[in-house]
Amino acid sequence: MPLRWGRETELTISAVQALDPLLKEGRSETYRRGFIPQPVVRFTGQRTESGELRDGFLTSFVNISRVQPIDKIDEYGAIVDSWISVLSQLGFHARHISIYGRVAVWQRRQVKGITLRFRHLGLTLGDVVLLWNEDHPQRMAVDLGTSLERLAWARTLGSWNDLVFGPLAGAAPPSALDAIRTATLLLGNGITPAARGAGGITRRVIGTLTPELVRLGVSVAVRSSHQYWTTVAALPTPWPAVASSIENECSRYVI
Repeated sequence: MPLRWGRETELTISAVQALDPLLKEGRSETYRRGFIPQPVVRFTGQRTESGELRDGFLTSFVNISRVQPIDKIDEYGAIVDSWISVLSQLGFHARHISIYGRVAVWQRRQVKGITLRFRHLGLTLGDVVLLWNEDHPQRMAVDLGTSLERLAWARTLGSWNDLVFGPLAGAAPPSALDAIRTATLLLGNGITPAARGAGGITRRVIGTLTPELVRLGVSVAVRSSHQYWTTVAALPTPWPAVASSIENECSRYVI
């Protein structure tokens, strides 16, 4: 899925939008189906009272989704069962995995759904959603999603910052490293700072960096983040140009 969607969101929220033709337009087709690793940017991560992101949450992360049209409800259960098998192969024992939630139906415009969540030893890993078109309920699909970073963290429950930022953990506040990581994803995809639209998101992210934090440059952090994102999808903009863009944008705030 492209990072820039241009429909109901400035960016792609998650791979579930691959199901738009089926769920929103009532057509028997999808843009993509199956397992999709999708880099996403979200500002909805849980935060502490001081405003810092809690462990397990990032502004940008890799959303591992399975989006799949189905013909009958039984297939929903089969997909959940196959996901438990995948988790077992990753080292999550099935007896420690639980699925919880409510079967109350929610509705967003023409799409209805039921959301259940799965967790391992009390740590929520993601959700599995049954979706259908209101006017064509026979057109159903499943959206199963989890954060790749959270999944990796759940395997050891070690230091979250060490897992995400590696050797750079402790070199700068986590909020700054999170901002550089997110800005690298956006700028790497050519989304340059602007007053509105997708570029406004880039400007918002970089705007959280204080000039003091980037006075000596951001090349090391950008290079690390750039290498991480390219394991999922190639970034058209090379890391030196990304670092330069962040530094130039930060210089706008220096009085």
